[in-house]
Amino acid sequence: MTYIIETKDLTKKFGSLTAVDSLNLKVEKGEIFGLLGPNGAGKSTTLSMLCTILRPTSGTAFVNGFDVAKNPSQVRKSIGIVFQDPSIDDKLTGRENLEMHADLYGVPKDQVKERIDNVLKLVELEDRANDYMNTYSSGMRRRLEIARSLIHYPKVLFLDEPTIGLDPQSRDHIWSYIRELIKREDITIILTTHYMEEADKLCGRIAIIDHGKIVAMDTPKKLKEELGGDTITVKTKNNDLFLRKIMEAGLAKAAVIVNDEVKMTVDGAHTLLPGIINLALENKIFIDSISLQEPQLDDVFLHFTGRALRDAKGKELSPMARARRH
Repeated sequence: MTYIIETKDLTKKFGSLTAVDSLNLKVEKGEIFGLLGPNGAGKSTTLSMLCTILRPTSGTAFVNGFDVAKNPSQVRKSIGIVFQDPSIDDKLTGRENLEMHADLYGVPKDQVKERIDNVLKLVELEDRANDYMNTYSSGMRRRLEIARSLIHYPKVLFLDEPTIGLDPQSRDHIWSYIRELIKREDITIILTTHYMEEADKLCGRIAIIDHGKIVAMDTPKKLKEELGGDTITVKTKNNDLFLRKIMEAGLAKAAVIVNDEVKMTVDGAHTLLPGIINLALENKIFIDSISLQEPQLDDVFLHFTGRALRDAKGKELSPMARARRH
């Protein structure tokens, strides 16, 4: 099989820091493929190498059949990218931004208007096309950036944290546009995110990346099934003591304190619940709340890395202790 993106031992070092460590990926044409991990995990550095912004320290990468190191111009013609940070010119209208990008990418003059009209319709900005960018909301700006990235008919679209900082409604809209892209365009999408829900809803396959390495890769469904258990979340008056007692008793495969709650992965949750409650009572630990749910992607991340996913600033979601049974 010929892959639209393929890397072999792709590595990027900055001095003594290895940002991406021997990354091996194979992405099929037409996929929405997700790179899931915290800030600093190596997601954006990986994208920068695939987009020819950064040169690999070692290893190889091919995008649409072109070597990113040997054929950077052909790679750039094959891709569109929406950067994590805004990159729209506020002094231009929406249409003028698109016209400038079309010119930079050499879109034939007789096709520019039709193509701009098409991408504006796709992201539902036809009525605001002639308004200046400083009148756009953050969600509208993001939608225009997606439209701009599609002007030149790219084979691969890179979306680097496309919904970061957006409100829930705007995020839902962006998700809808991304799903529509796969239906309407002959395109493959590579998405980086630290939002579990985003990866779960959009991506056919996910690579969980942490400290520059892929720690797991599969469909969201299979990754969650691999845990082979359920998740119990407990809030107590003494989470540190409760966590320690749970692990000493061997009741959880993995446990961590997140957002002032003890979150654990267990086998046979319904059977274990009475024992967990009794353990708390025996140690005079008062339980505020307890809940049970099927595994989510954040539980997958905990399972493979032994810790919770960090927030957008690269900090832990809360001060936490962790323990794992080996």
